[in-house]
Amino acid sequence: MLAVGVTAALGSAGLLVMLVGGAVGALATGVAIVGGDQRTLRRGNVYAWVILGGAVLATVMMQIALFRRDYSIAYIQEVGSSATPLLYNIAAMWSALEGSILLWLLVLAGFTAAVSARFRRRSADPLVGWAMVVLYTVVTFFALLGFGPASPFASGATVPVGFDGPGPNPLLQNHILTLFHPQILYLGYVGFTVPFAFAIAALITGRVGEGWLLETRRWALFSWGFLTIGILLGGWWAYEVLSWGGVWGWDPVENASLLPWLTGTAYIHSVLVQQRRGMLRVWNLSLLVATFSLTILGTFLTRSGVISSVHAFSAGSVGGYLLGFFAVVVVVSLALIAWRGDLLRAPGAIDSPVSREGAFLANNVVFTLFTFIVLLGTVFPLLIEALQDRQTVVGAPYFDRLSMPIGLTLLFLMAVAPVLPWRKAAGEVLADRLFWPAWCGVGAGVASLLVGARGWAPLAAFVLGGFAGGAAGRQIVLATRRQGWRGLVGRANGGMFVHLGVILIAVALAASNAYTHSATLVIDRDSDVEWAGHTFRLIDVVNEIDERVDATRADVLIDGDQVYAPAVTTYLAQGMTVGTPSVHTMFAKDLYLTIDGTNPPDVGADEVALRVFVKPLVLWLWIGGALMAVGTVLAAVPPTRQRRPTDPTSAPVGETVRV
Repeated sequence: MLAVGVTAALGSAGLLVMLVGGAVGALATGVAIVGGDQRTLRRGNVYAWVILGGAVLATVMMQIALFRRDYSIAYIQEVGSSATPLLYNIAAMWSALEGSILLWLLVLAGFTAAVSARFRRRSADPLVGWAMVVLYTVVTFFALLGFGPASPFASGATVPVGFDGPGPNPLLQNHILTLFHPQILYLGYVGFTVPFAFAIAALITGRVGEGWLLETRRWALFSWGFLTIGILLGGWWAYEVLSWGGVWGWDPVENASLLPWLTGTAYIHSVLVQQRRGMLRVWNLSLLVATFSLTILGTFLTRSGVISSVHAFSAGSVGGYLLGFFAVVVVVSLALIAWRGDLLRAPGAIDSPVSREGAFLANNVVFTLFTFIVLLGTVFPLLIEALQDRQTVVGAPYFDRLSMPIGLTLLFLMAVAPVLPWRKAAGEVLADRLFWPAWCGVGAGVASLLVGARGWAPLAAFVLGGFAGGAAGRQIVLATRRQGWRGLVGRANGGMFVHLGVILIAVALAASNAYTHSATLVIDRDSDVEWAGHTFRLIDVVNEIDERVDATRADVLIDGDQVYAPAVTTYLAQGMTVGTPSVHTMFAKDLYLTIDGTNPPDVGADEVALRVFVKPLVLWLWIGGALMAVGTVLAAVPPTRQRRPTDPTSAPVGETVRV
């Protein structure tokens, strides 16, 4: 058993190892590349494993401190409690600022070691070397935060004998997704550091063609996939925890995760044009820089205390560091792009706007516009407060009004782009390829009208969703006819499964937002209350109390079939009361029940007031997310044959190019 103080000392030592390993690794690797010292470059992998060892040591020490409730550490005083269940005690590590930086470091160290292992046989290649320099530099910055202003092992004030901490935020210890959502989101956030590092390395070495893209395609794809699933799990968590009945509220922290997803999605599409035609090089580099930069900006927004949100951490001392690092990344990256401007000129041009590459360029423009709208709405209140010392709010109507036409435009592009040929589309070819997708769109519109859908915006979403779904389905059917089950794998057809998932999510969101209705019902024990085609009867009001929570639930019988139990829970250590909804999920809709108000009903009461929502198609959000995950995996399957670069600046890793 480690003595009190030893845990903190070993944890701090792990962070120091990361800091030194990152700084020395970046310096030594950079000097070796400039000096042509291939022996040092080949031995440079050791720094990645030193960094990973330091991260694992720090993480293990933090978990030991949480398990032992080591209140000599300030962070444990903040989030530790003997009443916290084991699983949520593990999750307490990333429930506040300092621990979240430690989780970020662990994931970043893992990616750094994985890149080092993947390219260990080509470690002497300057492109790999400069990519490792970038990774080591990013590690150094975050290790500096963890060892300095955001140290999770800083000593706490002396506490009296018998002291017990409050435990994590109550919202982070009442749903199992707390254990998985942050790590998956971080895998997406941090994972984009890898393609960013290779993009910077390509700019430094002048190898700005498609070679570096081939090396990082799957890293970017899986990072995007993790970020996608992380965002969807965040929506699921909000739906089942926050009692407001929605999955997305344009909260600033939600927007912070959406911003890099938007630019990352644009990059995943745009990179196909560079690999096929050698075009859009500046777009691809700029999108990668924007994606990585927006992850840093999002970290600043959530960890500096500049915004108020149920998702955000309290004010910390890292805001200035993150904002400065964000500025350095943007300035250096743009300077490198400007420096390599001549090499970034594409060898060809778009022959026709009605072509696959024309559709991808339009896709880039729309996603960039979407990113700007979300970014402006997120940071505008901060700018007003900084410049005019007054507070303002940009609410959901702004985002809904501007995002709706963009979403419809993207659905249209999803329908048209898969059937467009490269270079130029003949009118008769396009008409033939769009025939069945168009009929799918018409069928979706007619079906929507028959089931009672009204309103131009949701109907447009349903029609375009059917149109885009028909285009994706056509591609999958043709591929399986040609290749059998092998036609389901590969970048193009895996992407069609992702498209189908996106379409399901878009249609489900359109239906849920347009047709949700709610009512406050007073139900009792003696009779059924009928509303929206369902019956509700109160069975009992029950109270359960232990050393951690005081929970009062209302057992409600729905349709004489199954009992659901919305609750109001008070977390005793924090004195915080939260509502916990209960959700009756069906194929076409959800019944979403919460106890009306924040005061729990009396135990054994004969009646209780419930807020009940009917929310169409919510289940299809999660089905769409699962389909996107499957599609991401299918898209990562290696192609049967690889196109070789034709431009001399596009040599893959391992080939020497004189610039």
